[in-house]
Amino acid sequence: MMRALIIGGGIAGAATAIALRKAGLDAAVYEAYPTGADDVGAFLTIMDNGMDALRAIDADELVRAGSYAATGVELFNDSGSHLGHQDVDGRTLRRATLYRLLHDEVTARGGRLEHGKKLVGARPAPGGGVVASFADGSHAEGDLLIGADGLHSAIRSVIDPGAPRPRYTGVHIVYGYSPCDGPARTEPGAYHMIFGKQAFFGYTTVPDGQTWWFARLPGAELTDTERTPDQWKQQAIECLADDDTPAAEIVRTAGDDVVGGNGYDIPATPRWHRASMVLVGDAAHAASPAAGQGASMALEDSVVLAKCLRDLPEVESAFRAYERLRRERTERLVAASARQTDDATPSGRDRRRREPAAGPAEYRIDWDTPVRPAETLHGR
Repeated sequence: MMRALIIGGGIAGAATAIALRKAGLDAAVYEAYPTGADDVGAFLTIMDNGMDALRAIDADELVRAGSYAATGVELFNDSGSHLGHQDVDGRTLRRATLYRLLHDEVTARGGRLEHGKKLVGARPAPGGGVVASFADGSHAEGDLLIGADGLHSAIRSVIDPGAPRPRYTGVHIVYGYSPCDGPARTEPGAYHMIFGKQAFFGYTTVPDGQTWWFARLPGAELTDTERTPDQWKQQAIECLADDDTPAAEIVRTAGDDVVGGNGYDIPATPRWHRASMVLVGDAAHAASPAAGQGASMALEDSVVLAKCLRDLPEVESAFRAYERLRRERTERLVAASARQTDDATPSGRDRRRREPAAGPAEYRIDWDTPVRPAETLHGR
């Protein structure tokens, strides 16, 4: 049985392990963090295409049970005037909850998940395959290595030492939670998105009445993002205070579960694979959060890569097919999300009445349809 080493236990890494197990491959996940609850304060939405990817590997129901429906977006300007409505079809949940659900599923399907395994190097194995080295002095050997280690991927640089570094998008992203008796509520499943004078703000009310919110705040790249919750709240309030909307008050009533950081993307990664190593998720194509598709695109990657490795006889041909099936779509999403980030900043205020695109939905993965080699499709 082919053995895959997966570096990174986030969404892409865990989903890839689940997909590989369904495809009949062995999978071991190596996560640098001591637990799976990093980014504990952040939440995300898995869009319809991401849920479809989970359905393809029989994991959609477990995520659905741990999440809340996201059915629509209401758009507002800084004076509180309604600009329009946008239908969506997704599920909202905390990032830590998603990690827990996926990690439990990895082990339930016979995969292995090890924490505290910070990668320090990877090299070809003498008899073929690849060897991964970790900071604790241990090693792991497999037939292939999958870099699912996120935005600041170490595997990206191993595959291509000249790979581009993440690009700062010009905004800080802050997430928080306000109490059930807070100043604003949305209808079940609805998001309210506000194009403020200085910042973009979004919030939704989950079934227990709590308000989950995020803000994209313009500013210079921070070299130290170890700010306290109160510091993040104060920055958000200052950017939102001049708007005639409930945004500033929602932030003001939030508790200590507030996190923030710099927003980054990677417009294009020239090399996705080399020898027995390949990238998935943010390691290959990182989008700003504006389009809300980061998690969903990572899930798509995981399933498509597993299908390619299942159906094609050689690792190299599987990697080529995977890149052919994924590169154009993901780079288009990164570009679209960058435009939406710009539209929500003061410099893009003239475009604010344009409704943001929903992102590249209507993407379906048929698990049972075999993947054809790229050479066959190109007539070679």
